[in-house]
Amino acid sequence: MAIIVRISAMSLLLFVSCTGEQQESVEVSFDPEHTYTMKTTNVSTLVSDSGITRYRANAKEWLIFEKANDPYWYFPEGIYLEQFDTLFQVKASIKADTAYYYKKQELWKGIGNVEMRSLDNEYFTTSLIYWDQKSQKIYSDQYIRIEQQDKVITGIGFESNQSMTEYNIFNTTGIFPINETPADTTQTEKQAGPDN
Repeated sequence: MAIIVRISAMSLLLFVSCTGEQQESVEVSFDPEHTYTMKTTNVSTLVSDSGITRYRANAKEWLIFEKANDPYWYFPEGIYLEQFDTLFQVKASIKADTAYYYKKQELWKGIGNVEMRSLDNEYFTTSLIYWDQKSQKIYSDQYIRIEQQDKVITGIGFESNQSMTEYNIFNTTGIFPINETPADTTQTEKQAGPDN
């Protein structure tokens, strides 16, 4: 009986001493604008719209800020996007060093060494591009260079459909090939005649 009383007393003392310890708390600030809610690495995903696969996205790192006032995705190490037609052929592609996607606006923003390729195999380069999925427009207010099969066009500012097949370039300049073959002057001399 004395042993049981001693064990009970020791257990009680142990319990009291453990619960009497001071606990320290650390305050952690949570900034929803700069604290991601999900991080994914080595992403390769297909995105569907209305049950049809429309896009493929590849990225080394994907951070989601779901609790921000304006929820967004951030791709700090760049992204590569492809858009498909109904036959799964690539209609257009965009690659950027850094990218953001703003969910509410359905707006993509590509920054730094942006490269795009259209269905017509035109090659576009710029430093900043926006892709508004709601209006189905791609645009920029920065310098843009477009390489076509037979010419190069540059400008400041650009607006296009999302397939990049119909576009306007603002403040344009260009490099166009010139045929440097000498003109046939014999036809001109015959038409003028010997009396002229």
